[in-house]
Amino acid sequence: MSDSVKATNIVWHHSQVTRAEQEKQHGHKSAVLWFTGLSGAGKSTLANAVAGALYERGAHTYVLDGDNIRHGLNKDLGFTQEDRVENIRRIGEVAKLFTDAGVLTLTAFISPYREDRDKAREINGDSFIEVYVKCDLDVCEERDPKGLYKKARAGEIPNFTGISAPYEEPENAELVINTSHESLEDSAARVLAYLEERGILQPAS
Repeated sequence: MSDSVKATNIVWHHSQVTRAEQEKQHGHKSAVLWFTGLSGAGKSTLANAVAGALYERGAHTYVLDGDNIRHGLNKDLGFTQEDRVENIRRIGEVAKLFTDAGVLTLTAFISPYREDRDKAREINGDSFIEVYVKCDLDVCEERDPKGLYKKARAGEIPNFTGISAPYEEPENAELVINTSHESLEDSAARVLAYLEERGILQPAS
């Protein structure tokens, strides 16, 4: 799908309430935490654990999960490379809307191609924080919570990342968390510590 704007006679309307004002009211800055990694690496689990910890600290959050988004917003997209590109482009734009509203937005998508993640970073600018949820392929296959690897190995799922389609590891992720070795509690704590270091989240009292 083309990135060019097809609609005509449109004008961007600025919100009366600014992002800075939203952030001030929420008591924290907004950002996009972009969790990327293989299926079964623990992206959704970690994103939701972080969101829960942030909620306990009074933060305003929203989790954009790959499967959930494909039930609605992106239900017209498949898993061809073209559709994967459009899937991530849309999520990058939606995440930007959430950050403009002062929300800490957590996305959990395989997002296998560096170019697509770079575009999402370009859309969101300094608000974009790439979190590489690293996990050995054999561990992901052993977990296989949805039974997808088994189907992919049997040739029942084409274009499956890590098996019949590539996953391009991040080269400059802000955070790399190896869920093959790190516990969920420690992984979530690392993400919160990073947000504090960046001044996005106030240190816990």
